[in-house]
Formats: sequence, C-alpha cells, structure tokens
Amino acid sequence: MRVVHYLDRIRLELGGVVRAVLDLAAATARAGDDVTVLTHDGSDVPGEWRGGGPGVPRVVTVASPALPGGWFAPWQMGAVRSALRGADAAHVHAMWTPSNTQVAGAARREGVGYVLTPHGMLDDWSMSQRRAKKKVYLALGGRGMLERAGAVHCTASAEATQARAWFRNPRVEVAPVLFDLGPYRELPGVGASARAFPFLETGRPVLVFLSRLHEKKRPDLLLDAAGLLREGGVSVEVAIAGTGDAALEESLRAQIKRLGLEGSAHLLGMVKGVEKVSLLERGDVFVLPTSQENFGIAIVEAMACGTPVITTKGVDIWPELEGSGGAVIVDRVDAPTLAREVRALLEDGARRASMGARAREWALRELDEGAVVERYREMYRKVAARG
Repeated sequence: MRVVHYLDRIRLELGGVVRAVLDLAAATARAGDDVTVLTHDGSDVPGEWRGGGPGVPRVVTVASPALPGGWFAPWQMGAVRSALRGADAAHVHAMWTPSNTQVAGAARREGVGYVLTPHGMLDDWSMSQRRAKKKVYLALGGRGMLERAGAVHCTASAEATQARAWFRNPRVEVAPVLFDLGPYRELPGVGASARAFPFLETGRPVLVFLSRLHEKKRPDLLLDAAGLLREGGVSVEVAIAGTGDAALEESLRAQIKRLGLEGSAHLLGMVKGVEKVSLLERGDVFVLPTSQENFGIAIVEAMACGTPVITTKGVDIWPELEGSGGAVIVDRVDAPTLAREVRALLEDGARRASMGARAREWALRELDEGAVVERYREMYRKVAARG
C-alpha cells in the first residue's frame, strides 16, 4: 500500500498535529506500507527518513507556496502531482491551510482517493473563533474538499459529531491518534528531568502543563490556581513546558511576577525526548485547563507515565479519559475549581497513586500501536477501493 501524507510544515513547536503525523507515518511504514511525507518545511523530520529505506517513510520537500495567502502557484503543482502519482491513497492533514485544497484536488486528478483529518479544527469551539473567515474558506473550496474526501477521519466520536455540522459526506471514520508508546513502556525515571530542572527536587508537589502555548490552552488559569493554593497554605512547583505565542508567554511572565510566584512557577520552553518523558513521570498532577483539544496527545503521554490528569470537557476524548479512572474532568473551568481539584488530589496520596496506575494501564492498553495502526491501514484500503 502506497500512502502519501501532506502537512505543510513539520515543526514540532506547532503542536500535536505534527507529532501525530510523524508517529502515524512511522508506524504504518513499520507495518509494511510505502509511506511518503510531502511538506514544504521539513525542519523536524527525523534524520533517518532523509535516506529512506525499508520500514522508513520517505520525505518529499517541495518549495514553499509562492502565492500570497499560502497558495501554490500553478508552476509548483507539478511537483505535488508527481509525489502523488501512483499512490493508493493520500492523507491530508488539518483544515485551514489553503494548499490543502490544492493537494486534495491534485490527488483527485491523479485518481488517488484521499483521507482528510481536520484534527479538531471543526469542533464547536474552534468554529466559534474567526467564524466568518472560516466560513469563507469553506465556501471557496474547504467544503468541497470535505465532501469529496474518500473518508473524513476524526479521532473521537465527540469530534465526529461536531464536525458533521459542516459537511454532508457520509464517509466518516473514527480512529484514535496513533502515537509512539515506545518511550513510555520502560519509563526513564525522574533523574533526567531533575538534572535539567533542579526545582523538581525542592520536595514540593509538581504540577505539569505541557502543550503548545496558545490562549485556548489556558495556562493562565493554572497559574491563578497555584496562587490560590499558596494562599490556602499549599505550596507547589508549576512546570509549564511548551512554546508558541510570544505575547502569551510574555503575559505569563508578567502574571507570575504579579502573583509572586517567581520562585515556584517556571516557563521551560520546548521540552523533548527523554527529558519530556521524565518530566511527565515526575509530575504529581498533569493539568491542562484547555478550552478545546482534539485528542490531547500530551494528556495521554502523561497518563502513560502514570501521572493523574485534571482537564476539561473541551477535550474531545473526555468521556474516555474519565472512564479510564485516571483523569478528573472539570465542568467549570476556572481557577477556584482547578485549585480545589488539585488540592484534593495532593491531599490524598492513595487516590493519586490509584489514578496514576489506572491512567498508565489504560493508555498502554487502549492506544497500543499494533491495534491502532491496523485501523488506519483498513481506512486507507477503503479509500483506495473507492478511488
């Protein structure tokens, strides 16, 4: 099976979509498929992919879109069509990238069926942001891209329910995000993160936030909650890992100063590899008070480390998370609620340990790569058959 993925930029700082595409491409290649990743920015493509070879995806890098607004010029489309030619299926990722409609159109002209994964970008909250602009995009080609897809892929039933409001294509497939659980099966221990971040060894409980810094993720609420906890006599260390909006990062620094948390709230920037896994393992509680999250890879990574989670119904898989026994789902997303739930967990070590064990068991069982990868390969076979 030959599958071509298209994502405009492979830069891990852009968030979970990039991680999901990299892990999916790698897993299906290991399973025996001929996988190509098409992009115009391959900054964070694994080095071993550059050479290709059995069980490893290939990378095809095309020139950045030459037209204003992120559109490929006509003379650039030849390279795109060449990458798609002869494929059994294509997989187009995300919604609001103008070149996605061009790649989907090129796939159709080459006789290649395609899967479109919105990655939560058709969720109710997402569609409430810049709504007019998104409706224009849908009218100018986005809806056609959805309607003509061999499958619209959603990562959770709740996402599929929300997304259906924007298209009539009945070919909707639901499969969870596939990500590499390898680093989580044998945890590295907390030493790597302690060496990188000495504040983890102060003896105070550690609250971890790991995500792209964006206003919808609400890291400010976690800082406010930490301030309330301190007022109530509970001192914690807050580790905020991630990069993103520079203005938001500056605002968080000002908030830390205003709340008097300079010695106990830490903006760590991008944390990757063994240090990331070790940080998640060290955390007493993982907190993501997000307004919207398609799947929440970082949440599941924390759970795979045996760390209990507090998050919101803005995460499309919240019913599954709650059902796992390893996560607390808050109905009211505000600092007092977060502070109350964090305090309850910190004061009940037995409950926290039980939740952590359940979280890890659920993540390693339900998101086992072998089972999930076959759901994607079956989806690609269906799309190839439809043409």
